[in-house]
Amino acid sequence: MGLKKKKEVQVDAFVLDHHQLEKLQRFSKAEEQNLASLLLHGAQLRNGIQQIQCIKQIMPSVKQMDQNSAGDPMVKACLDVLGEIYFSLAAKNPLKKVLASSLNGLPGHLMMSAVQSFVCCLQEELKTTDVYLYRKVLDNLASCMEDFSLGRACIKNLFEEVLQFLQKVLLDIQEENRKNHGNRIVQTQLMHDLLIAIKVSMMLVQKLQENIQGSLWKHSESFVWQSMCSLLKSSTNFLMDVTLLQTVQTTSGLAVILFTRVMYEPVEELPSLISDLLLGTVERSGVPAWFVRNCGVLCTAELPGSVLLFLCHGALAMLDWKNGSMGENGEKLLLDIASVLLSLSSQLKESSVATSLSRILAIWANSALAALVSGSPDLKIKLNGNSDVIGKLLEYIYTHWDHPLDAIRHQTRLIFKHLLHIHQATIAGSNGKSDPFFARLIKHLLSLDWHVKGKYASLGSLVECVGTENILQLDRTIPVQILDVMSDQSLAPYASDLLETMFTNHKAHFTLSFQEGTWIDQWHNIWVSPLLVILCEGNHDQTTYIIDYYLPKLLKCNPDSLSYMIRILQASADANLGSCSTRGALGALMACLRTARAHGHLELSNIMSSGLVSTECIKQGLVHQHSQVCIDALGLLCETHRTTEIVSLEEMQLIQFFMMYNLNSQSPSVRQQIVSLLRKLFCRIQESSQVLYKLEQNKTKQELVENSTRVPPLRILQQYKDFMSSVCARLFEVLFPGSSHPTRFSALSILESIAEIFSASKGQAQVFQLDQEIDSARVQTLIQCFASTFEEVKILAFRLLMKLRDVALNLQDSENLELLFQAAIDLSTSTKPYDCVTASYLLNFLVHHEGLQHICLGKWLEHNPQMDENTSVSTVEKNTLAVIKLLLVNVEEEILQAKKSLLQAAASFPMYGRVHCITGALQQLPFNDLTLVSEWKEIVTRLILMSYSLSAVVSPVVQSSSPEGLIPMDSDPESAGRLQMILHEIQPQDTNDYFLQAKILKEHCKEESEKLADQRPTKNICVEMKGKDRQVCDVTAQMVLVCCWRSMKEVSLLLGTLCKLLPSQTTSEPSDGLITVEQVKNIGDYFKHHLLQSRHRGAFELAYAGFVQLTEMLSRCNSESLHKMPEHWLNCVLEEIKSCDPSSTLCATRRSAGIPFYIQALLASEPKKSKTDLLKMTMKELISLTAPLNESLSVIPQVHALNILRALYRDTRLGENIMPYVADGIKASILGFMSPVWAVRNSSTLLFSALITRIFGVKRGKDENSKKNRMTGREFFSRFPSLYPFLLQQLEVVTNTLNSEAEELKIHQSLFLLLLILGRLYPSPMDGSHSALSTAPFVPFIIRCGHSPVYRCREMSGRALVPFVMANEVPHTVLALLQGLPDSATHGVRHNHVHGTLLQLPVSVLYKLW
Repeated sequence: MGLKKKKEVQVDAFVLDHHQLEKLQRFSKAEEQNLASLLLHGAQLRNGIQQIQCIKQIMPSVKQMDQNSAGDPMVKACLDVLGEIYFSLAAKNPLKKVLASSLNGLPGHLMMSAVQSFVCCLQEELKTTDVYLYRKVLDNLASCMEDFSLGRACIKNLFEEVLQFLQKVLLDIQEENRKNHGNRIVQTQLMHDLLIAIKVSMMLVQKLQENIQGSLWKHSESFVWQSMCSLLKSSTNFLMDVTLLQTVQTTSGLAVILFTRVMYEPVEELPSLISDLLLGTVERSGVPAWFVRNCGVLCTAELPGSVLLFLCHGALAMLDWKNGSMGENGEKLLLDIASVLLSLSSQLKESSVATSLSRILAIWANSALAALVSGSPDLKIKLNGNSDVIGKLLEYIYTHWDHPLDAIRHQTRLIFKHLLHIHQATIAGSNGKSDPFFARLIKHLLSLDWHVKGKYASLGSLVECVGTENILQLDRTIPVQILDVMSDQSLAPYASDLLETMFTNHKAHFTLSFQEGTWIDQWHNIWVSPLLVILCEGNHDQTTYIIDYYLPKLLKCNPDSLSYMIRILQASADANLGSCSTRGALGALMACLRTARAHGHLELSNIMSSGLVSTECIKQGLVHQHSQVCIDALGLLCETHRTTEIVSLEEMQLIQFFMMYNLNSQSPSVRQQIVSLLRKLFCRIQESSQVLYKLEQNKTKQELVENSTRVPPLRILQQYKDFMSSVCARLFEVLFPGSSHPTRFSALSILESIAEIFSASKGQAQVFQLDQEIDSARVQTLIQCFASTFEEVKILAFRLLMKLRDVALNLQDSENLELLFQAAIDLSTSTKPYDCVTASYLLNFLVHHEGLQHICLGKWLEHNPQMDENTSVSTVEKNTLAVIKLLLVNVEEEILQAKKSLLQAAASFPMYGRVHCITGALQQLPFNDLTLVSEWKEIVTRLILMSYSLSAVVSPVVQSSSPEGLIPMDSDPESAGRLQMILHEIQPQDTNDYFLQAKILKEHCKEESEKLADQRPTKNICVEMKGKDRQVCDVTAQMVLVCCWRSMKEVSLLLGTLCKLLPSQTTSEPSDGLITVEQVKNIGDYFKHHLLQSRHRGAFELAYAGFVQLTEMLSRCNSESLHKMPEHWLNCVLEEIKSCDPSSTLCATRRSAGIPFYIQALLASEPKKSKTDLLKMTMKELISLTAPLNESLSVIPQVHALNILRALYRDTRLGENIMPYVADGIKASILGFMSPVWAVRNSSTLLFSALITRIFGVKRGKDENSKKNRMTGREFFSRFPSLYPFLLQQLEVVTNTLNSEAEELKIHQSLFLLLLILGRLYPSPMDGSHSALSTAPFVPFIIRCGHSPVYRCREMSGRALVPFVMANEVPHTVLALLQGLPDSATHGVRHNHVHGTLLQLPVSVLYKLW
């Protein structure tokens, strides 16, 4: 809505060395502007943008030079300098592109001299031998070949030298990569350099083909031929090297085909060679010897799937598929590529490779379309919609159109669209609208449920081919059906896109077929009338998504429909006002008007002045009982198509009316929409005020003022100012102490928007400034918001105070400042957890006050006069350092007290508050711009040691096997005795024997207490302790536990913050780093210790939050020793899990406590664009551990492995990288469920549940049979092909246990799990004959599962049967079920058998309705 600020372009300036400057000074003349003078002037500039202007001025002067200037030494010197400048600039520097563009206009008589100068510079570049400097040379070579005639001429002159250099680069980078094996940062850099080198090699061959055409260079002894062979061999090696990045392998595949195409003769046989390579049928005797020498590894029978994929990509991208230039061999290659790609789709499941496959299939479809233009009749038959290739392509589309990866879904839609065009090309000349292939596709698509996302884009593509009218003839209710689907947000965008395609096509059809105006009523009846009915009576979600997605597109297609909508809705607005659950006609009217105004289809002033919509009508909308109607009415006032549209006085009054009643909305989404819409209004006021100021200044153009507005600009500006002042007064008024959270949130959010939008800008007059409305009472109001128990209110108040800090701090006198600081220090040690959060925000606000050191901190800390003398130190840094020192001194003292009595610490001075304040203060600091480095180093060291000390005090509690209820509350002495073991286990460094003996309730057992007085002290349920001030304070078990786990939490977050924010040293030498490598390693060991041993979930979950910050820092760190630490830690913990060592300290709870969190953090930190080697290694190890073991071996490793796998499958950060291991996880969970050990069965059940969610999605409804969390059988077994034989085998084992004729209950453990998976599948009308995996073998086993004596199993088997019965097999299956029923005369009828069959009959018959 608001105008976006233009991003400032950063241009690095060039700098000349002393020698270059001397050369220019020798030829420059002060009295005239010659070429040398201009260049010298440009070199003296330090601004890149100014240098660009200078370069642009040089060329006109160069063009004026005559023919004799070619031999001028000054011109030669200047061209030399220009060449040196060009090659010194970075590839993406705009200066380089401007210089190249300017030099393209160089006069012809100077071109030879310029080429000589640039050749000399390029020769110097090609002498580079440092591997890590190759990238700059490669970038320069690429720049020379991109739209730069002078650069291309240079490379043409040095063609052999460039070829030799590229050959050397490829070999050197390959060797350097081998040397740095394991150093991921260096290897990643080398991979990107290698990628650029391959691309430059291809660019050289493509753009300078004339240098390698002809027969001279094709002699095996020629230098160019040998260099090309070397490039081909290197590219082949890269293609086969699976350790390289996928992008390098992909590009290598392109290079192999390109180089082979250039070198191969005769060219007509090249498609046959590539076909043989892809099919593994190469006969070496029929292949040139040079190809075998350099690409012999490709001539093997079985190439890896990824190599085949990249070769297919190379063939499609590097061969010419147009004009039929490759003949029959080319057509055969095209079909072979399709066959190979479709076979690979069932093998390659890794997300990145699957994405590449879908993209390459889309390229194939595009190439096939190009080939068909001049293709043979035979090719048209083989690519017809009824052909085998297209049938298999459709199978691929149906399987992948609902794929979890958005990139694959997008490519699948593209493939389908190309496929339709391919079929159209094969039937060119016939009527496509009545084509049987299209008719069959439409019928099948319409028979699918509307929850299938792929259905929408496919129907949209078909609409473009056959027209909307032909589809509506099959079913006129399609628009209503699609609108009904739009109550689901995940489907609404797809549905709206389909509707847009349909009604746009329908309008175009009507426009061509009928006279103007005669068709509009019919069009409205189909597309607009159903919309209005739903807007009035539909549910909240449906109407919201229709307004957001559908209505704007409808109005864009036909803006004239707005008047029809207003007329219909206005007629019933008074009678149908709506309710709290429906919008009614009034709400629908507000929604239509809002959307129309926001998209520029109407002016609010016009419809209000014409009486079409009254002010009272809008007021009704602003206070409507349906919250969304209020929002739409507010949106009508705030949203406009132009950001500079004047806000009328009437609109401002309506906004004030709205704010009187709606600031206390209980719905978070409504509050956010209110804030967003008012922000748009404030942007309008700001933008339009700038226009009004310009109009007022431009007095000479009075007509502009008269045309823009009838009211003088100054009056409007004054109205703006008064309006904003009244809004701010209202907002501060509702922030009184005790006001509700929704009111505070709304008011503070709106005030923050005002502060941001109306901030002071240089050279701009501001119509309003919030700081002018601030007084001490309002500052106090904002500070009081820190006391809110809702942290989001504290955050909003703090951010607002920071925006107003100059005014807010100046209004604080020394007495008030001291009171606030004292309050913050007191709150930092409160026993109420939210008080320390208040203290943190208060301290972060106060550290910006210049007088904080003298007024407050001097009482506690020794004054350092040197800090005052150092004027370069910022106020925030000095104050933050002092505050952290004060908090650190206090917490160190409190830790010493806690070592003596943890109970007293929990009651009087819980330490977590101080640590929380320290962390908050650190997060506000700009760590890249610190002055007091030595002081900060000392503080960081002390903070780390303090964290370890505090953790040592509280860790015995959170690592206890029973961390809850550490102060027993039992009322009898017998139970107290039974708790001695727990008390000994969690005993800290106490001297008062408190944890050595159980405490007994005084009120309930006074007599027992008197008897035991000599033996053990007695205490109340709330133990009385004397605090620092000798006041009696009560302690409960919960207080001790809260103190301990919150302390652990804050320590973890503090250590994580130190690792995340403070720059670590990359070498062992002294540097300005504030934290050393050794300290980082120690922090990592600390996290490892607590994550692997803590039992309290709160403790290890929050230790995990800090550990994640550490691992993310390590993954970005340049230090090799630090960078390899996650891998080392991971190997160590996996070895410990596998070892089954009885002395292991790993926490063996039923969910493995913090162990899964520890491994999650290590794996999630792995760079997402890497090969994810750690994940692959970990999954391989864990899956091997889940295998059932001999009874003699410990099951603990198996339990840990199952629990860790569950955490990894649930981790969204691992994304699609985890999907290749889902099938193995399902197998492990089903096999683990059959274990005789409860712990293994429990973990297997949890793992199975996580996997079902991972495969089918999060369940969002209550309907067990809903298709939203299901998929077709074909899609399931296509994505997880290894589950097909496994589930079939397990199902056979299960049914064998049900064959016994005895009546005793025999149920296999995995029966329920198998039926649960199979029951989540459903049949699809799109199932065809091209699927490789037949579902028929499952049918008899599922039918036999219906004979189970357990009702739930019979019911689930009936549902599981449906997706496995093909449409043509339904009658046969029903007949077989009926024949299996016993005769009435049969004795000993098993009723479970009969009931199971009867349950399976209806679902089989109802198959036809799916």
